[in-house]
Formats: sequence, C-alpha cells, structure tokens
Amino acid sequence: MKKHIAPRRGLLGPRHAGHTLATGHLGALSLPVGDDGVIIGDDAEGRPQMIGFHRPAPYDVLLIGGLWTAQVLALRAAGTGARVAVETGRTQAWTTLAQAAGAGLECISLHDVGRVPPTGATVGSPVVVVRDCGMRPPRGRVVSSPWQSVLTLLPYLSPVAPRLMRSATLVGIQRVSPAEAEQIGRILGLARAESEALPTLADGVTLWVAGRDRHWVMTSATDVETGLLGTARRMD
Repeated sequence: MKKHIAPRRGLLGPRHAGHTLATGHLGALSLPVGDDGVIIGDDAEGRPQMIGFHRPAPYDVLLIGGLWTAQVLALRAAGTGARVAVETGRTQAWTTLAQAAGAGLECISLHDVGRVPPTGATVGSPVVVVRDCGMRPPRGRVVSSPWQSVLTLLPYLSPVAPRLMRSATLVGIQRVSPAEAEQIGRILGLARAESEALPTLADGVTLWVAGRDRHWVMTSATDVETGLLGTARRMD
C-alpha cells in the first residue's frame, strides 16, 4: 500500500536543527535595537547596532527610506537563518538579490502584492516578510505573528504613513524633506534637533525609533553586498 504524503504548505527554506527553550525564558528573546539579531550598522561611537527580528510575539518594522537599505536588511536577515518573503510590485529590482542569497537555497522568495502564501513560521524556522508595495501598501493578507516579523518599506511619507508609524514597534527614517521631517517629528515625538537633522542625513544613515529610544545608525555594505547592491543610496 502506498503511503499518502500530505502536500507541503508554506514557504520553503534551508533546513537546520530546531531549537528548544524553556517557556519561562521566551521573554529574554524579545530584544530591542542594540542587543541581538541582525546587524544594521554602527552608531556614532562605532558600536554595532542590531534589530532582533526573530521574536515570540508579532513585530512590525516601518522603514521610510530607500530600497538599498531594505535589501541589505533582507540579505542579512537571510544570513541569520530566516526565510525572507518579499512582497513587491517591482520584482525585477529584487531578482538578482534573491538568486544570489543562500547559495542556491530558497532563502529569499519573491511574491506579487497580495500573493504571499502562509509561511509556517516557527521558532526553528523564523520568517521576515518584506513589504515593498509602494507609497500606499494595501493591508497585508500576511501579518506579523510569533516568529514572523513584517518590515514595510515606504519610499517617502504618504497618507498611510501616520497609521503605519503609530502601529509599528520600530520605525526607521532616512533622509526626508523638511515638511516630512516636521510631520514625522510630531507623530513620533522627536526632539526639535532630531527632526531638523532628518533632511540632512547622508546616504545609509537611519534614525531608528522605538518608543523613547533613539538610535542614529550608519549602514555600511560588506564587499559582497556592494557587489550585489552597489553603494549606499537613498534614491532608487
């Protein structure tokens, strides 16, 4: 008799051993910028700064900035063992990166807007969903959940940005216009000096805001990242 094999569901990715952790220790994995996770760059003193994407609770990140930074974060998330699902209306901008990541393994998969399948994220197989859906990203069918973080990219401030900023756990802002900086400052409660600095930021510099925490971070590409993505840039 042939054994019936259930069809595989969700995103495929590299296989590795599972991890176990006592339930009482799960809270220790919920880490802010600067403690553990994906290296996003260095602060003004040269100290590495990180984002802990892999969490036992829903985690939403908003980046108001350039495609280059979002792609560096996606590549580095894949390097930590996460499966990365990119929801995008410009597949051609992500194809080279997806093909190069994972040495042939499907670490980064590309999906049309609204077509990300269930991912089956677990503690042993975390997922980062990158939403590159333009100025007005539709409400996603796939949302953040335990071990599945969502990073939404907005190239500039848009009518949906205030809602996304208020709902995100972490917000990154790159160079914006003075008018945009003023509005962002009001929503996030930035100091006047912080808001005034936003229009002057160099390529690759991001202000990361999590509640009252502020982190100015310079993201510098490795040689491999430069070969794939070029040098840091705000505009695409």
